[in-house]
Amino acid sequence: MRLSHSLCGAALLLNGALATPHNPHGEGPDKNGKYWIYGEGIAAAFIPYGASISNLIIDDKNDVPRDLIMGFDKASDYAKDESHPHLGGVPGRYANRIKNSTFEIDGKTYRITANENPTPKHPKGVNTLHGGVDGWDWRDFDVVSHTNESITFSIVDPDGKEGFPGEVISYITYTMGKMTWDAKMVAIATTKKTPIMLSSHTYWNLDGFANDETDTIFNHTFHLPYSGQRVDVDNILIPTGNILPNPKGSVNDFWSAPKQIGHSFNDPEIHDNCGLGCTGYDNCWLVNRPAAHDWRADGAYVASLSSAWSGIKLEIYSDQDAFQMYSCNGQDGTFPLKSTQGIDDDDDDDDEEEEESSRTVPQYGCVVLEVEDYIDGINHPEWGRLEKQVFGPGSDPYVLQISHRFSVDKDE
Repeated sequence: MRLSHSLCGAALLLNGALATPHNPHGEGPDKNGKYWIYGEGIAAAFIPYGASISNLIIDDKNDVPRDLIMGFDKASDYAKDESHPHLGGVPGRYANRIKNSTFEIDGKTYRITANENPTPKHPKGVNTLHGGVDGWDWRDFDVVSHTNESITFSIVDPDGKEGFPGEVISYITYTMGKMTWDAKMVAIATTKKTPIMLSSHTYWNLDGFANDETDTIFNHTFHLPYSGQRVDVDNILIPTGNILPNPKGSVNDFWSAPKQIGHSFNDPEIHDNCGLGCTGYDNCWLVNRPAAHDWRADGAYVASLSSAWSGIKLEIYSDQDAFQMYSCNGQDGTFPLKSTQGIDDDDDDDDEEEEESSRTVPQYGCVVLEVEDYIDGINHPEWGRLEKQVFGPGSDPYVLQISHRFSVDKDE
């Protein structure tokens, strides 16, 4: 196995375990504009732009540190990227898609900025994705607190921004523990009723984009133990209002048993599964748990992802009732890897084409895992989600909690 590129001082490797490097007291950003926090066996970096995670480093089964998160080396590069694939950020104030860029609250219709699926008649788009053209993950958050183990960002979203009613104040807190990364997102509607739904839009590759056997995530095993149903969508991924079953053995069946993401790519059903002309996944599965379920309980994860190549396993625990997985169908091999990632190209036998391919993310080279509520639930009151998606002055705040728990299956 060829080793990954140097981690450039981001984390130190001592006797096979990540040790706390520089900045032991949360003294601000590093030279690349990143704020590092640390736990036992884990380190991560965050940036104010979108309150985004930019690096997450864990030793693999061979004690090689792997950076599992797609992103840029420098914080300043995020705002420059015109493709803006929502790298590791917090999409808001409403994640995912809103049909026709409209919704209704108490009999009043609101029109928000459209930014997806343009047509000649609607050149800006026919729907809204991740909060609009200047959604939360296009903006800089304030750093409220930064310690060795935790960082908190805040944003004030003004009344009328992107067409949404009312001011919203939000706090995003990330904390590292013993092989864990926890996230808590709180948002308060201070002046008017408004829809709020957040998520973490993180791109994963548990091999650190360093697998010399495959450059896709088809080898990653995925499991959704509570997700026997999914939201039905039309050709542009807008919910129809129907809820569909995921029959055992079908393309979208990840509930009956764990299976590799690439397992069903020879099944004709995988074509158009993520929209017209799209082969792969960009689907919202429901998380159907018992009412008294303790989402924090060991083994009660809503999703798991693992790679035998690196030995790294991720279990995601959350208080949310839906889960979106996107298999990076839109990647085209142009997005660069970070210096902390990829196959070591120092081998003299590597030709130029192989070296180039090892430094970019190909189609299906990553996977996005999003915990959230039912997508476009604001436009489907029949689903009974308005209590979890519409908030106003005096109501309880919006709260989302996620716990990412990692383990490594070491070679004997």
